[in-house]
Amino acid sequence: MSIDTLADLFLVTAQHHKPDHLLVKEAGPDDQVRYRPISTAELVDRVRRIARALERWGVGQGNRVVLMADNGPHWPVVDFAALCRGAATVPVYPTLLPEQAAYVIADSGAKVAFVHHREMLAGLLGRRAEMPAVERFVLIEGGAGTAEEGDEDGEVTAFAAALAAGADADPDRFEAAARAVEAGDLASLVYTSGTTGRPKGTMLTHRNFVSNVCTALTLLDLRGDQTALSFLPLSHVFERMVTYCYFYRGLTVAYAESVGAVAQNLQEVRPHVFVSVPRVYEKVLAKVREQAAASPVKQRIFGWAEKVARRALPYRLRQDHPSGLLGLQLAIADGLVFSKIKERLGGRFEFAVSGGAPLGRDVAEFFWGAGIPIYEGYGLTETSPVIAVNTPGAIKLGTVGKPINGVEVRIAEDGEILVRGPNVMKGYWNDPEATAEAIDDEGWLHTGDIGELDEDGFLRITDRKKEIIVNAYGKNIAPAPIEGRLKSSRFVGHAVLIGDRRKYLAALLVPDFEALEAWAQQQGIDAADRAALVERPEVRELFDREVRAVNDALAHYEQIVGWTVLPEDFSVETGELTPTQKVKRRVIDEKYAQEIEALYREPAPEHGDRAAGGRG
Repeated sequence: MSIDTLADLFLVTAQHHKPDHLLVKEAGPDDQVRYRPISTAELVDRVRRIARALERWGVGQGNRVVLMADNGPHWPVVDFAALCRGAATVPVYPTLLPEQAAYVIADSGAKVAFVHHREMLAGLLGRRAEMPAVERFVLIEGGAGTAEEGDEDGEVTAFAAALAAGADADPDRFEAAARAVEAGDLASLVYTSGTTGRPKGTMLTHRNFVSNVCTALTLLDLRGDQTALSFLPLSHVFERMVTYCYFYRGLTVAYAESVGAVAQNLQEVRPHVFVSVPRVYEKVLAKVREQAAASPVKQRIFGWAEKVARRALPYRLRQDHPSGLLGLQLAIADGLVFSKIKERLGGRFEFAVSGGAPLGRDVAEFFWGAGIPIYEGYGLTETSPVIAVNTPGAIKLGTVGKPINGVEVRIAEDGEILVRGPNVMKGYWNDPEATAEAIDDEGWLHTGDIGELDEDGFLRITDRKKEIIVNAYGKNIAPAPIEGRLKSSRFVGHAVLIGDRRKYLAALLVPDFEALEAWAQQQGIDAADRAALVERPEVRELFDREVRAVNDALAHYEQIVGWTVLPEDFSVETGELTPTQKVKRRVIDEKYAQEIEALYREPAPEHGDRAAGGRG
């Protein structure tokens, strides 16, 4: 069946009849926590019920419905219910502070807000006056529960009461409303993460999403006999679009408990496919290298296997196996080392996709060399999201692949990537000035990213236009590649380059504390106090070597002269990271202003001398 809208996509999903369409981990009657299957029939019934409840509450064509929730079966239920009513879903990250969430909800003009947890709801109710358009809050926490858990006629309704309110849903009436939705209708208001100011509501239509879904399905091998693990926030357009692909193809979708539980959930679910941001792959690689470093024998075997895999990389990229001595060595390396990594991914792994930020070349080469395909792509919220992606038969490491079918890409004179196609947003909600700034008269979206198309049509991203560092001597420096080199160290979790209008570059380094603490214990160093640990001379010498190794491959003006090691990790909760693990540079600049100034307080050492280490 051809589809024009996401409502059509749901009607196709309803025909799959899978007994295990969704998997969710929850306590059973015996209080044992395990993954429970939810059938297609149960999913469809819940969607119809919530759609009927929305109808009773006056939600229909042109309205907005907020969904502020963790990943779980409630997500597609509410999303599809709203879409099939002709309303637009407004996803709100559950990690936002109440004032941030209230701003998004108020700006969207949403009529109903589904909220996952009681604490979230309490925070929003504390700012009730800021959201005058909201007529009803629905509390999801508690699962299906019973109808008595909430008052269907009050301002706050329990999810169970909402399901009960839709018990009289008529399938024919539901389908008629779904088929009345048109491709140009607004499907979602997706708010940007606000790394540089107030978030803007990106208006994505059904046509935007469907164009991306249908094209993605021609490029990636997704089949109904596969299981996918969902752990990136569904509030992010990347995970959401891919999940639509899963539903359309009839995959079983398992929801991870949290990002922190992914390692355990991989073993329980044994997925064939998943998507993630680079940080997850970087942490897996750091963990593998840390375990290999536990003993000299393991380290030698791992080092040998990695060298073999790099020699076999061209064969891996062609999905081929070398013959002769190299083929024999690779088979041994697979048996001794790489098969164990695949087992950590559940043992049925087929491929993964990386997006949301640049994937380090060394990380990509390692996984491909290990026989673990990771296809890197590129996109924006404003493009629903995919613009380009590496695919089987068309892959080039160090690039984000070729532009997908139907999407045009060109490079402006200043190097900015411009995009035009059916996936490009309608504009920014109630912000015509920002829309006109983003989309020119010819329909080209100005991405704000700097890049280049090579002779084979592969797109390479070099940096963010607004994040280019211009030093005191007028030299333009792209921070992302240098930060990527720093993060290739198993001891560096995050790296932020400083140097705009400065005489030299400096860096804030956040350790991968798991790797650093394990190393410290091997050295007989007390690792209990992180603040004291990063000040140890042995640790500073360790990071000095890591910085020097990066500097050796850089031009003189790109080299890092000053650096400091921070005693605390960045996180979403403390404000330094977006929910997709991107660094909020503005927040970093403000929060670590004293540390940054200290890096420039002393006279700059000559390149080649000992790095400043935060104190000159």
